Amino acid sequence: MESGFLSVILISSFVIYFSHSAMSITESNWNDVVVTRIGSPTTLVCTDTTVRGAVAINWMMKSLGADEWKLVLSANERKEFSGDASKGSMRLTDPNFQDTGVFSLFFLPKMEDQGLYSCLIKQERKLKERIILLAILTVTIVPAEPIPQYSTLRLIANVNPNFAITRITWTAPGGIPMKSEKLQNTGTVAKLPQLQTSDTGVYVCLVHPWGNSSNDLFAFNVVVSIDVDKVASFNNITHGPMISTATVAQTLFPLTCPTLRGDYVLLYWQPPDVRRQNNMKLIFQYDHWRGSISTERSQRLQLAGPPYNAQAGSFSFLLTPEIKDGGLYICEVYLNDNTFSQRTLLSVLKVRAKRFSSKLELLCQYSELSHVQRADWKHQNKSRQLQSFSHSPGIIITTLPLPITADTAGNYTCTLQLNNRQAVWATHTVTLPPEESTVTAPSLLPSLSALLLLVPLVAVAVGVLLWRQKHISDRGIEQSLSFHSGEAKNIYENPEDIRQPPPQGSVYMDLKPRGEDDVYKELERYEQCQG
Repeated sequence: MESGFLSVILISSFVIYFSHSAMSITESNWNDVVVTRIGSPTTLVCTDTTVRGAVAINWMMKSLGADEWKLVLSANERKEFSGDASKGSMRLTDPNFQDTGVFSLFFLPKMEDQGLYSCLIKQERKLKERIILLAILTVTIVPAEPIPQYSTLRLIANVNPNFAITRITWTAPGGIPMKSEKLQNTGTVAKLPQLQTSDTGVYVCLVHPWGNSSNDLFAFNVVVSIDVDKVASFNNITHGPMISTATVAQTLFPLTCPTLRGDYVLLYWQPPDVRRQNNMKLIFQYDHWRGSISTERSQRLQLAGPPYNAQAGSFSFLLTPEIKDGGLYICEVYLNDNTFSQRTLLSVLKVRAKRFSSKLELLCQYSELSHVQRADWKHQNKSRQLQSFSHSPGIIITTLPLPITADTAGNYTCTLQLNNRQAVWATHTVTLPPEESTVTAPSLLPSLSALLLLVPLVAVAVGVLLWRQKHISDRGIEQSLSFHSGEAKNIYENPEDIRQPPPQGSVYMDLKPRGEDDVYKELERYEQCQG
């Protein structure tokens, strides 16, 4: 009886303490954060190894938004009491807490158990308190397991209270990071479209706590199993109105897709002027969750940029078509189990010229004839009527005689009109030929004549030089003979003897030796005289 009375006094003293200390507790001043799942064995750790002997422990709980604390459990070295907030699974992890200093609380939480928990240790007049925030994680797998193949797997994680964490991330089997998005009123969602058997395995939900926490993150395994005998069906298809249009070859053309945000997009194409369903080809696919892309026309077809954002699930395409790229395009956007489709019937127009010896052909070629009403050529001079003909479907030809004149030159426009009255056109410019130049190349005859004249002059000069040298040599011999016969001793004593008048009509050439280029200098003098 006395022991019970003392216990009541102990509990009352704790309640008085909490009625004052609770006033200072807010949603941000906890000592630790614990994140757990409903029904998972959970321990709120509270220890003090410095405490021994006569000691009392009180566990109190305060729901979020509540004003008062409620007793969960109270115990001393002699007895343990349960309070109004106690659950059937709640107990101290160590009954000998007075010897070990371990006052941790164990239980199997439910959603309503989220909130603040206080561990208050009292020894004589000494009090020690530890505040723990308990958050509950819920994970939803859609569709329900086992999941059919080619379904869009949705892993949805949510933590209450949400201010207990900073973010939630996901990893796929093998530790591969997954893309996720935080959606209002839903939680953090990670998706895997077009699920295959290879996607079976253990996925990990990583919860990152906010504020004071003894753990950097909390990891929770989620097992995903796939039904290999069942394939998902996408029968809920919403079709947009058919778009019938045309464009000019090698110009940028926007291919429209459904406007809603989706998980992934598929683009199909049927070649122009073909209406066999089995001829439909998948030419582009993009999964913004996996970040995977596949295309057969990387150079001419690409995902459109702003205002679209493929990485966020907003899809459209840009096509730079050739004439063969006309036809039927089907853009399908998938969101969860729903499909949205947009069809575009496209004609591509191209003009070109083909030159022959006597004429110039202007060809207007177009594809996807099924929705074309007519095509014709026109000259910039509206009063000029053009004759056109066609030797095969999808091509209109007009001819121009050569040479091109001022009347036939100018802009020629081929206009393609569709059944819905939409029109597209392309222009080819025919220009006048360049005027023939009247400037003739400079004649080479004067240079050749001078060269031919120079050759005999050089020969004559060389011959004269050789003759004079021989003549002087002969005279030297005669002078030598005359010296021995008593004649003049030196040929230079009577210079008149060796001077002869120049022949009539000839040119005087002074051949006194002056160097190795004497002949060329005499030729220069000769040319001057001739001039």
